[in-house]
Amino acid sequence: MGKRYYCDYCDRSFQDNMHNRKNHLNGVQHHRSKKAWFDQFRDSAALLFDEQMKKPCRKFLQRGVCDFGANCKFSHMSEEEQYHLRRMLEEERQHKEDSEDRLVFGRNVDEWLRKREKKQAALGSKGDPTTKEDTEEAETEIQIPQQLLSIPDLPPSLLPPPPGGWRVKVVSDWG
Repeated sequence: MGKRYYCDYCDRSFQDNMHNRKNHLNGVQHHRSKKAWFDQFRDSAALLFDEQMKKPCRKFLQRGVCDFGANCKFSHMSEEEQYHLRRMLEEERQHKEDSEDRLVFGRNVDEWLRKREKKQAALGSKGDPTTKEDTEEAETEIQIPQQLLSIPDLPPSLLPPPPGGWRVKVVSDWG
């Protein structure tokens, strides 16, 4: 018997020689099977665009079955299916935008924390700001990103100081 060639797209095998393989690879059946295989992996947006450009198939609408099947040049997608595909695309787009926003948010907070650490290290090396001018200067330099303030239930260490500074209660045991 000789070597056999198996085509994954068509799910068939035949005797492997140059003539048979060339005829198979150039055949209509192979091209249809290959197109059907790659259509499985098409982008949803491209699929929706192609279906919207086609006219609806009358036979498919009347009988629910078309003699041409996947090779029909008309659309077999109902209005409801197109609507669901549009919603799915919109949700994917929204999810993508949200994930991009989260990345930007993370970068802004990380950048702010790095700047804060540098300032604290600089203050630590020259000592605590003891003069009133140094304290006011430090207060005006506090700029917390708005994204950080929009998070509910922040721990107290991340909350900005209230205007006028923190209130300190002096408790005396002498009394």
